[in-house]
Amino acid sequence: MSVTTQSVSTDSAPKKRNLTIIESAYVAVMLFGMFFGAGNLIFPVFLGANAGTNSAPAALGFIVTGVGLPLLGVTALAMSRANGLFELSSKASKKYGMFFTCVLYLTIGPFFAIPRCATTSYTVGLERVIPQDGNGQLYLFLFSVVFFALAFFFAMKPNGILTWVGKVLTPIFLVFLAILVFTALFSPVSGASADAAPMGNYVNKSFFTGFLDGYNTMDALASLAFGIVVVSTIRQFGVKDPKDVAVNTARSGFFSCLLMAVIYVAIVIVGVRSRALFPPAENGGVTLAQVARYHLGNVGLFVLAATVTLACLKTAVGLIVSCSETFSKLFPKGPSYRVWSVLITLVSFGLANFGLSAIIEYAVPVLMFLYPLSIVLILLALCGRLFGNSKVVYAWTLGFTGVAAVFDFLNSSPTGLRNALHMNDMLIVAQNWLPFSEFGMAWLCPAAVGFVVGYVRMVLCDNKGMEEVARVAAGPDLEGSVASDDDYSSNNAEFNEPNFSEQS
Repeated sequence: MSVTTQSVSTDSAPKKRNLTIIESAYVAVMLFGMFFGAGNLIFPVFLGANAGTNSAPAALGFIVTGVGLPLLGVTALAMSRANGLFELSSKASKKYGMFFTCVLYLTIGPFFAIPRCATTSYTVGLERVIPQDGNGQLYLFLFSVVFFALAFFFAMKPNGILTWVGKVLTPIFLVFLAILVFTALFSPVSGASADAAPMGNYVNKSFFTGFLDGYNTMDALASLAFGIVVVSTIRQFGVKDPKDVAVNTARSGFFSCLLMAVIYVAIVIVGVRSRALFPPAENGGVTLAQVARYHLGNVGLFVLAATVTLACLKTAVGLIVSCSETFSKLFPKGPSYRVWSVLITLVSFGLANFGLSAIIEYAVPVLMFLYPLSIVLILLALCGRLFGNSKVVYAWTLGFTGVAAVFDFLNSSPTGLRNALHMNDMLIVAQNWLPFSEFGMAWLCPAAVGFVVGYVRMVLCDNKGMEEVARVAAGPDLEGSVASDDDYSSNNAEFNEPNFSEQS
């Protein structure tokens, strides 16, 4: 049955069209293929192994940030008047938009996410099947050369990214993952749940610990970058009406996130069941390797290596393309797309050789800073019609959030950095004064205060803002919340995010 709908055509209104079920599934698989990468494998299984009998609330928290936030991020871009992340974040100010866009793309690109793709592939895959002769650093170097050569090759053929990611790599990856997960789930293991006592923060703060664990996937950050990809692809299928674009974007995102949630739950259960066989490992990659060897023998290790490598490779390709397109648009007088691709690939290659543990350790503080800003930006975009998308509200809310997020950044930084900056006493005082700081969410109340301050200032001082609120509130349905055809036009946008509709 097709979900295509039609409306009576008029001279003034565009012909309405929704994606068919097959088209929606196609876009959802493409989005899933870009989201589901290295962290999506190693963090849920680590959560399950350590949360044990508290895995249900921990998994729920993980799904909120690992599934719910990406869905909201894609929907927010479709419902806003922004043509991409830069325009959306520039609602606070253009300087902030430039800062936030650059930091976010560097985080999900050459500084953390792309190097982690290669290093995770090696650590949880190839490292388990090669000789342990003390030449691990050399093997990592050689593996990184091959990995980034392939990633760069695919990135130089952006016209085929939808085909490679959506049609080829994603189905192959799912087959390998299904073999491993189903074998681990349905093989008899006695006492898997009864003996899996929760450990660490999962004992008393399982939901919030899982919530913060979801940051490590970086999918909410990626949704702000990839949301315009989905919007452009949907428009390529012939969906032109702004409201239809928003509805179809949300629907495709829902299908993608539903698939991710099912896989997350399955991997968490695999982690819980592993406690009946092994003690908790230092990271989820080790746990996956142990599970694969136990259930599938040496063949299982090769299955794991192929699964992780495919997952990471397809993610790296999408990130190199997205980051290169974005920076070439942000700096039109700077390097070309090809040069940016070379630079991003080389930087990622260099950082990957520092190892997985170092990348994860230094990524956590940055994520603790970026995620609050991303969450608040998404919520502001979704609720923009309530305050007329006023710059005052955006600026005050994000400003208060950013100050508090700096505290979370410092609080999660390595001990050596905190000692060098002599920040320990100040952090203790902040922990006592900021609610929810013990849960890693010191930004929550300041963000709410910033919104109230911004809204009050808009009401008292900004008559134009109140006129905009009244105009939007009087509009039908999604009017004022959904981008129109002109909003996506390159003639009216100072900066256009990568248009993947031309590359599909």
